[in-house]
Amino acid sequence: MRPGWSDGRNEAWVFADVDRTATASLSLKGRAWQRPGDTLGLAAVLKALAVHQACLATGGTGILAGDGALTYGWEQAVETYYEWQVCKTIHATLDYQFVCDPAYDRARGPVSLFAAHWEF
Repeated sequence: MRPGWSDGRNEAWVFADVDRTATASLSLKGRAWQRPGDTLGLAAVLKALAVHQACLATGGTGILAGDGALTYGWEQAVETYYEWQVCKTIHATLDYQFVCDPAYDRARGPVSLFAAHWEF
């Protein structure tokens, strides 16, 4: 679990426009189902704006958000993934994310995102 806070006076060029955030995640190794090289993950995030909300509402832009009037809402996301150890040196991961009010806009979404990743 991790909370996050910004005073809104400094621009954060990290990964997203965010002033308040809270995350929680769980990662389980596959020993319980006889797949010790596999991992099942689940995460949730809640993000909010404070000072930046007024800027985006008037059509301002941030690093990733903003393209017109904002119907403000807290962005909420849930993500799950499964990493499968195909053999000793090859791993495959399937990932799913469900996002409500993406970019803090209740007029958007919800959105489902899917991803696949191979590593060798």
